[in-house]
Order: sequence, then C-alpha cells, then structure tokens
Amino acid sequence: MIERIGGEEKVHLLVDHFYDLIETLPQGQAIMNMHLQGHGLSHVRPAQFEFLCGFFGGRRYYHERHGHMNLREIHAHVEIRKVDAEDWLAVMDKAMGDVGVEDAIRAQLNATFRRAALMLVNTA
Repeated sequence: MIERIGGEEKVHLLVDHFYDLIETLPQGQAIMNMHLQGHGLSHVRPAQFEFLCGFFGGRRYYHERHGHMNLREIHAHVEIRKVDAEDWLAVMDKAMGDVGVEDAIRAQLNATFRRAALMLVNTA
C-alpha cells in the first residue's frame, strides 16, 4: 500500500498536513488536548510518520523504535470518545484528499482507519 500511496515522501506530506489541520480545525481541538495529556506535541509528527509507514506496509520504523505497533497500548493513557474518533477520521480524510491520495486508495484507507479508530473508543 505504501507504494500505491506514493511512498514515504507522500506519507510525510500526509502526516504534516494532517497535523497542520489538527492544529487549526475545530475538529482537531480534542485531539490536540489528548496529545497534551500524553507525551506532548514534539513527538507527534515523527511518531505518526513512523507508525503509518509500517501500517501502510512499508518499513516498520515505529516497531523498530518501540517494539510494537499496538494501537490500544499506544493510546491507553487517554480517554477516547466516539466523537473523537469521528473527528480524527474526518481530519484524516480531508488531509488525504488535500495531498492527493487517489480516491480508490482513500476509500480503502478510510475503511481501515474507521475500524482502527472505533476500536480505540474507551469512554462514552
């Protein structure tokens, strides 16, 4: 999948644009607050890039650094509501569209992201 997206360069563009949107769109506010409850903001972009490379079938940088890619473990320190998951999904969909991820790939990724995001919901 990573090559179909456009390689690591496109993943970098996607992550940077996604977090630019998180920092500016109203849907990003709760997600920003979650990051502030955890490790802060300095690690977010590199960690997301590392995770998504492996998630998309490329080099597993996140696994190499942290020994796992368990989303529940990564997010265990924060409460995640369904609205937070939906906000994340909306912002990621916009980011993918803005950086030119092809529609068919975008639809496939949206379905995969939806399953992962909803699995992380841990509070009402």
